[in-house]
Parts: sequence; structure tokens; C-alpha cells
Amino acid sequence: MRLVLRILGTWLIGLALILLVIDGTKSLAANELVFTVFGEAWAQVHRPSQEAVSSFFESRFFADLLRVVFQNILTYPAFAVLGVPGIVLALMGRRPRRERFLRQEQI
Repeated sequence: MRLVLRILGTWLIGLALILLVIDGTKSLAANELVFTVFGEAWAQVHRPSQEAVSSFFESRFFADLLRVVFQNILTYPAFAVLGVPGIVLALMGRRPRRERFLRQEQI
């Protein structure tokens, strides 16, 4: 399971870095800070899936809350929307850290 989390996290971090490079290139060309909004990037890749997710959320019990959260996520920068879950998944997939303690005479 840890392997799947690490692979998925690495892929999401990689996509976030690609989107960050694209935003950096656009910012250099425009001489101002430009971010690609997640909703626009998703619409460029596959708009029907975005509409399907929106209609799925509208059919749920907390439809109003889910719609507000979904609309807010669509307005965030794309690299952040993919990068933050990627970092969390990669950290969840790490090996547990073992603490090793030394006695004072071993130092």
C-alpha cells in the first residue's frame, strides 16, 4: 500500500512541477505573475469529466456544501491543487522512522 501511495504522490508532484514551469513561462512572457486556474486546466484536458463530477456532487446529500467547495477548488492554482495532495500522499507512503538512542558512553 505504501508503494501505491508513494507512486501516486510522486506522479501528482511531477504534474504540479510541470504546471509550475508552464506558469513560470507564462509569467515571464507577460511580465507579471500568472497562474493557471485548476478549472481551466481541467477543462482543457477533459471538460466532460469536469461536468460529470459537478453533476455527481449535485446529486449528493450535502449538495450545496459540495458545490461551494468544488467551485472554490476550481479557482485555486493548478500546481497547488495537485501538489499539496501529492506531498501528503508521498509522506503517507514513507517508511516509519525508527528512533535510535545512544547511551552517553557510546558517544
